[in-house]
Parts: sequence; structure tokens; C-alpha cells
Amino acid sequence: MTMTTGPAILVSEFLPKERGKVLGITVASVYTGLAVGPFAGGILTQQLGWRSIFIVSALFGLAASVVAFLFLGKDTPTNQPRKINLTGSFVYALALMAMVIGSAQIPDQSGWMLLGTGLLLLALFIRIEKKVRFPVIDLSLFARNKLFAFSNIAALINYSATFAIVFLLSLYLQKIKSLSPQEAGTILLFQPLMMALLSPLTGKMSDKIQPRFIATTGMALTAIGLLLFAFLRENTPNTPIILNLILVGTGFALFSSPNMNTIMSSVEKHQYGIASGVSATMRVVGQMVSMTIVTLFFALYIGQTQISQVADDLFMSSLKWTFVAFAAIAFIGIGFSYYRGNIQRR
Repeated sequence: MTMTTGPAILVSEFLPKERGKVLGITVASVYTGLAVGPFAGGILTQQLGWRSIFIVSALFGLAASVVAFLFLGKDTPTNQPRKINLTGSFVYALALMAMVIGSAQIPDQSGWMLLGTGLLLLALFIRIEKKVRFPVIDLSLFARNKLFAFSNIAALINYSATFAIVFLLSLYLQKIKSLSPQEAGTILLFQPLMMALLSPLTGKMSDKIQPRFIATTGMALTAIGLLLFAFLRENTPNTPIILNLILVGTGFALFSSPNMNTIMSSVEKHQYGIASGVSATMRVVGQMVSMTIVTLFFALYIGQTQISQVADDLFMSSLKWTFVAFAAIAFIGIGFSYYRGNIQRR
């Protein structure tokens, strides 16, 4: 069996009844890395300083590139060669760059201008995509494939609601609870650890049970966990925080693999690459939206003051309402997850 990159191509080499299992293993591998990240990052920050994180990350990235070049096989050539839509790709890249940089500069005027420019470029990209023969993203999938559209929207919502959890809690644990970076990283380890442990199981379950039921349960657990985080106080013990991280991690594990299984099962085999790319886009955009929401609430309650100098009550207020917003978003996601429909077993 030829080794290939990415879950979209990988699943094409397995029987449909094994797709969820394979995706679960793939997702678990990703979350294993996430589990190591906060813990290792805390140790590096405490022992060698925060700059060491970027040095180590660059070395790992270089090593991954070498391994990919040496050991990953070639994809099977398609009988329908596609031309690269350079104009659409360029506009799409500019749109994402403007939105990412702009969201990081909010609430400054330049941030809003960049964010608006990114949205305009995104609208231009959609217009271009509708007219070309070989689009970067086949937008017709969203118009005529409810299962595909709702599953990707659910993924976008899920990442929008959850990505900033580690960022917010790391600030809370260090500023309010006075924990060291290493201690904070150890506590934050529990969420991705649950995700890594349970993702293979939930992926396998989604091969036997309609994935929307599993994914919707996961989204509901995540929403509840986010709402519980809104009730954090200055004197909240570490144990309830860890238990809630386990709850959110379990919810994410229940959602992620079955949702990805649904996305890949909703398209034809030759569309796996496009489906995987759209799913990755939802993830990146969701992460950007999550951090933008954090930035907005911090700007509202904290302004331009450095976190270390912010009064504890102001920080806790911003933390509370950010988690309330995340919980509200996740509860909306429950509807998209449940009403997407069932996959057709092939």
C-alpha cells in the first residue's frame, strides 16, 4: 500500500467501512502532538525562555519536511488533469493574510481596515471561483450537498468556539492562579490527551453509527464545558478545571473524527482532495475567528493595557464573557451538526 499525505488521500486507500477508523487514528496523531505542546512549551518557557519554543518548532518542522520528502510515496495520477487557478489562489491567499493580520491588530483602525479588505477579497475570490473551469474550491458542493455544507459549517463553528481555550486558560492559570508556565502546561495537557485517546474509538464508532449522532453529542458536551468555564473564579480549585478540560476534550473527540468521516463520505472519491482542503480552510478560519473574539473582548474590557498590569476583576470579566460567547456559538453548532442528515454507506 502506497503511503500518502493527508486524511483525504489516505482514506481513499481503505474500504469505506474503515474510513472512520483510519481518520480517527490520523486525528489522534494530531492531538498527540497537541497534548505534548502545552507541556513541552511550558518547560521550554520556564527553563530556556519563550524564544526557545520557536527554535524547537522550526527544528521539528525541518525534520518533518525531510521525513515527508524521503518516505512519502507519490499519489496516483488522475485521468482528469486539472489546471491550477493562479488568479483565484493568489486572491484567496491575500484574503486570508489580510484577515489574519487584521484580526491580530483589532481594535486599531488598521486592524478593521485589513479585516474589511480581507472580506472584500474573499467576496472577489468567490466571484472568480464561480466563473472558472477549475476552481480552487468547488463552491457548488456547498450549494447542492447539504451534508457536506453543514458538516463544514459545524467544523467552522467548533474551531471558532474552542481554539482559544488553551490561550485563555494559560493566561488565567498564570496570572490569576500564579502557576508557573510548566505547571499551567501540565494542567492544559488533559484536554488534548483525552482527544488523542478517544479519537480512534469515536472514528471507529462512526463507521457503525450515523456520525451526526456522535458528533452532535460531542458538540453538546463542548458547549456545556465552555459554559462552565464562564463560571471560573479567582479561587477556583485546579481539580474542577481539569475535570472540565476532560469534558471538553471528550466532546471534541466525539465531534472531530465523526465529522471528518461525514465530510469525506459526502463526496466522490475524486473529490477527496477538495473536501480535505475545504475542511482545512474551515479549521484555519475558525481558529482566526476564535482569536478575533478574544481580541474583541479583551479590547472591550482591558484596552491597550498589558495583561500583567490588568486588574484581576477586569481580566475575569473579559474571560467570563468570552467563554459565554464561545458557548453560544457552540450551541448554534449543535443545530448544524444534527440537521446535516445521514451519510449513505457505500
